[in-house]
Amino acid sequence: MERSQEIPPTVVVWDLGGVLAPSGRALAALAEALDVPESELADPYWTHRDAYDLGAAPGAYWQRIAEALGRPLDAGWVERLDRIDTDCWATLDSDAETLLDQLTERGTPLGVLSNAPGSLARTIRRAPWSGRFETLVFSSDLGLMKPDPLVYRAADERLGRSPGEVVFFDDRPENVAAARSHGWRAHVWTGGEAAAAVLVREGVLDD
Repeated sequence: MERSQEIPPTVVVWDLGGVLAPSGRALAALAEALDVPESELADPYWTHRDAYDLGAAPGAYWQRIAEALGRPLDAGWVERLDRIDTDCWATLDSDAETLLDQLTERGTPLGVLSNAPGSLARTIRRAPWSGRFETLVFSSDLGLMKPDPLVYRAADERLGRSPGEVVFFDDRPENVAAARSHGWRAHVWTGGEAAAAVLVREGVLDD
């Protein structure tokens, strides 16, 4: 069956951290809240992040960080830290927001594919800006993480697109390489200006 003429074939899919949301903001805010150096927090924050992104509960994640820092955290602290974390990762970068505005005005379909924990996924789905996206796919939904090839296959099913109809931006080259192997038109995010030029070459934006 032919795709409806009313549905634009190309969907532009975005990673969250380091693309739609700036990297570093969450770690800085959390270090300030805990009154510890960022350098001390960074290792446990990222060491245990994969399990969290795959669906581990917030309490388990933050308690592992607490153990690494050698300080107890009660339920109130866990809730506070998780709120700081999700709020930071759910705040759009200005360059990305400008591009999203341009694409939304053109009626270009948009999607998100991100390694993200369940609490962040829920925050994103409640964020006013997420309404412009037709599909939001998170690792905690799938129990899989980029660059696992199965992630891109699952995203195709949720996007309702074939691989060649997806333009994708991610800040990690390994995720971009896996997406390209899958057949996506994938690009490393280096900023809004470069991304706009890519979208012109891809025929999504006008020169």
